[in-house]
Amino acid sequence: MSDQPKYHRILLKLSGEALMGDADYGIDPKVIGRLADEIIEVQRIGVQIGIVIGGGNIFRGAGLAAAGMDRVTGDHMGMLATVMNALAMADAIEKRGGYARVMSAIQIHDVAEDYIRRRAIRHIEKGRIVLFAAGTGNPFFTTDSAAALRAVEVGADLLLKATKVDGVYTADPARHADATRYEQLTYGDVIQRNLQVMDTAAIALCRDHGMPLRIYDMTVPGSLMRIMRGESIGTLVDGG
Repeated sequence: MSDQPKYHRILLKLSGEALMGDADYGIDPKVIGRLADEIIEVQRIGVQIGIVIGGGNIFRGAGLAAAGMDRVTGDHMGMLATVMNALAMADAIEKRGGYARVMSAIQIHDVAEDYIRRRAIRHIEKGRIVLFAAGTGNPFFTTDSAAALRAVEVGADLLLKATKVDGVYTADPARHADATRYEQLTYGDVIQRNLQVMDTAAIALCRDHGMPLRIYDMTVPGSLMRIMRGESIGTLVDGG
């Protein structure tokens, strides 16, 4: 296997829930520290990295709306939660000797730069890990859609969705012992079978721009590096 990474530039999507570890709320410093270690390790072999983090460990707009809150207000609260997570991840990266920039889709100048595509690409090219916060800046769009959008905008070679499951299965593996994991799917497969890999808008954006997507288990140490080395881990979604 070549020492050169298979991918030059990636966009990593982390769920907010992933940062909780075994807790019910908030951020587990051990989890965010381990993720930062893996991200920096991958960057040091020459991979350029952008990151989108969700906010579900703090607030989820759709859930608040279901409980009676105005959906737009709930989504704005969720965007602010992603800023908090991005700041925490940036801090963990910089404590380990990396360089990070938080860019927000909503203006919040005292804590983050405004998202400007050309500036984001420049940061990435200079070896900074860019954390894209506040989703797309618009209500009714998930951070999955934000991840697909940013991946296309910055010219990533691969969109990675880090989850707590090692790929996409035919059924919920926690409930169905006979569930099997897909090695590869097409964008059409995901949409037609309603596989809940990402929301439909995100998958359609990936499909329309030929952005390959890999879903993998972030709780297994070293998985990110193995993917960068070309190993087939998790489930790949592409044009087939």
